[in-house]
Amino acid sequence: MESVRGETETVTAADDSVALVSRACEIPDVSYTAFLDAQDGARTLWAGPDGLEVAGGGAAVRLTGTGDDRFDEVRAAAESVFEGADLATPEAARPRLLGGCAFFADHEPSGTWERFPAAEFVLPRVQLTRAEGTTWLTVTRTGAEATPETVERDLAATRDRIGELPAMRPSGGSPGVVDTRLGTSREDWTASVASAVERIESGELVKVVLALAQAADLAGPVDPTTLLARLRRSYPDCYRFLLQPDGAGAFFGAPPERLVRLTGRSVSTEALAGSAARGETPAEDAELAEQLRDSEKIQHEQALVAEAIREQLAGVAEVTVGEQTIRKLATIQHLRTPIEARLHGDEHVLRLVEALHPTPAVGGVPPEAASAVIRDTEPFDRGWYAAPVGWFDAAGDGEFAVGIRSAVADGDTVTMFAGNGIVADSDPAAEWEEVQLKFRPILDELR
Repeated sequence: MESVRGETETVTAADDSVALVSRACEIPDVSYTAFLDAQDGARTLWAGPDGLEVAGGGAAVRLTGTGDDRFDEVRAAAESVFEGADLATPEAARPRLLGGCAFFADHEPSGTWERFPAAEFVLPRVQLTRAEGTTWLTVTRTGAEATPETVERDLAATRDRIGELPAMRPSGGSPGVVDTRLGTSREDWTASVASAVERIESGELVKVVLALAQAADLAGPVDPTTLLARLRRSYPDCYRFLLQPDGAGAFFGAPPERLVRLTGRSVSTEALAGSAARGETPAEDAELAEQLRDSEKIQHEQALVAEAIREQLAGVAEVTVGEQTIRKLATIQHLRTPIEARLHGDEHVLRLVEALHPTPAVGGVPPEAASAVIRDTEPFDRGWYAAPVGWFDAAGDGEFAVGIRSAVADGDTVTMFAGNGIVADSDPAAEWEEVQLKFRPILDELR
């Protein structure tokens, strides 16, 4: 079967000729894995625990940003692209820009992250959306080909091609792991944790999140769409994302943590800090959850994250901090505090993303001191790990997750990332054991 995506014409907001037209129609359900496998070039996927799934093929528009102004650059470019656009689609099927950014604003693409700039978002040429039990097909075109008549014809032809795809497709087996390599030895990492604790005790900072990178050599090429289908079964309450800019290296993951969701003036976010394994029995599981609640270290870490988020939103919204709960996943459980807010005025979701990133759950307190420790300590480039990934639309609404429980796949190698929050009473040996749990979501699906 030929690709359901035609030749990509990528434009940017700098092009004076940009004209954007989108059309959509309802279609029978289709396998998102089969859809993504049929794409050439850029492939994107966003799936939330609430049931929304958006998959994209090709790039009608590709927006990038660099340096400290990267969010403003992307936002302004998106406003230019959407100005005067003909978006005759149902609300659920509206075109969305999918992408994310690097952890540090001065990120330069290289090595593992050579295909990922400081910030990049793609508006797919072909978009599948599953929402509230309905599947929609959206086709977006730009430039000379962007007339209602040509886009409607393209929509009909694309619908026919997608109709050849199966409604369901087995997710397949795992590729198998030949070998794994940690980027930092246990001795070096625990020494780094001990050093961070000393800096905390000296008053230099309050908390810092230190991460590890682990590479896995596989028995064959990795298919990130298959891995995501497997992760959907294992972690149905997590987000899932795929960002593959050019059909080669892919950044993907199944993060449990929402950074922010904006709908109109309603904001939802959360503090997710502190981890424990799942128990072998219900009684053991409950005991481990109770230890999370009773741990002074974890409660301190959780309070730091929740208070930082509240302060970051307080200037633009009325904030309500909810009751703590336990977020239970297949192999790990976390302490969670939901946070809701009502904006005083209209805001773009990217402004909230910029205000909240990095939360103390992935950076530290104070942010500047923690970032300096991360740069001094971690012997690898975080790239897009632990950074915002998500989507936004023409109205500035959108949703972003924190890009943890994530990895970069390229050929027969997958590089995974995991981190732990370090506070004054952190024990280096215990932190080592805890951070290993966070590799399991992806590593288990590779084996």
